[in-house]
Amino acid sequence: MIVKIASVLHNPAAMRLRIIGRPLRRTRVDLWGPHAPPRVGFGASPKHASSKKFAIARARSPAREARALPRKEPAFTLIELLVVIAIIAILIGLLFPAFRAVQDQAKRTQAKNDLTQIVNAVNAFYTDYGKYPLVTDDTPITTNNTLFDVLRNMTGTTPGNASNPRGIVFISPPYVKDQNLPKSGIATLTVTVNGVTIPIGSFTDPWGTPYRVAIDGTYDNQITSPYTTDTGAGPGTLSVGVIAWSAGRDGRAPDNGGTATFSASDDIISWQ
Repeated sequence: MIVKIASVLHNPAAMRLRIIGRPLRRTRVDLWGPHAPPRVGFGASPKHASSKKFAIARARSPAREARALPRKEPAFTLIELLVVIAIIAILIGLLFPAFRAVQDQAKRTQAKNDLTQIVNAVNAFYTDYGKYPLVTDDTPITTNNTLFDVLRNMTGTTPGNASNPRGIVFISPPYVKDQNLPKSGIATLTVTVNGVTIPIGSFTDPWGTPYRVAIDGTYDNQITSPYTTDTGAGPGTLSVGVIAWSAGRDGRAPDNGGTATFSASDDIISWQ
């Protein structure tokens, strides 16, 4: 019996079964047969070990189970939203004054350009007609609709003006966008804003107040400044033929309750 076992162990051909028409396959040969001793102490059989291995692989640990559950989408809590809103409010509070300052500077620049055009238009009228429009003295013009009717060759809303017989348009500002709150242009309706009456045809500044104009009606090339001497607006007597100014953002000029100290005002003037 021992010889037979040895021959089987050393005979590779005896460990394979040939089946005609099919490829060879490995076949396990049980050398002990039905009298095989128990395998206790020798470890689990390959088949049992394999089954156990796959059973362990199929088992899910609590961590894997947690990962397999659908994840919740991240979201802000109420406290986080309140913090974000508070930060945005603080930023707006910091940026608003800077934005307002930039906006105010843009209006001042526009007002300065308007004043330059007014002075040029009056001087051009003098060049063409040899006299200044309307005036007979140096009294400042605070209600300017009549003056700009002449310079625009208009009488109210009707083209033409008796004081401008040649029909020359010396200045052509745009009409205001809002006739009830006239700003930055020619008023298209007589309205009262903040206690100030603005007749139709008035030329208003970016804050809605009519421009002031003073013309040398005595033809001595001298005009009295509306501001106190040497407070930022030059001497008390100006050697020019025309000056113009804006009451600024507060709408107050020396003739309507504003300060005559130029450095303490927000007014814009043409002669500087």
